[in-house]
Amino acid sequence: MSDRRQRIHTLVLALLAHQSDLELLEDDRAGAGCSPLGSGGDPGSWLERNRRVVQRYQSLVRSAVTLDALIEQELGSYQLGGGSTPG
Repeated sequence: MSDRRQRIHTLVLALLAHQSDLELLEDDRAGAGCSPLGSGGDPGSWLERNRRVVQRYQSLVRSAVTLDALIEQELGSYQLGGGSTPG
């Protein structure tokens, strides 16, 4: 795994660790009470919930990529600036 990808992976895990309510995708075959389909709900609500969960994870990944880019920028400025403390 590349260094950048490993850093992003680590950042995503750190962001996930700060989430108070971690949601997982639901399977349409889940038992009653676990899934809208299992409890008599419609497939649209199951799909909508899973879409929101995926969007939340995508947001976490975008945040990690942005943080990594900012860190890289600061490190580059630090190295180009002759070693002065970043920040």
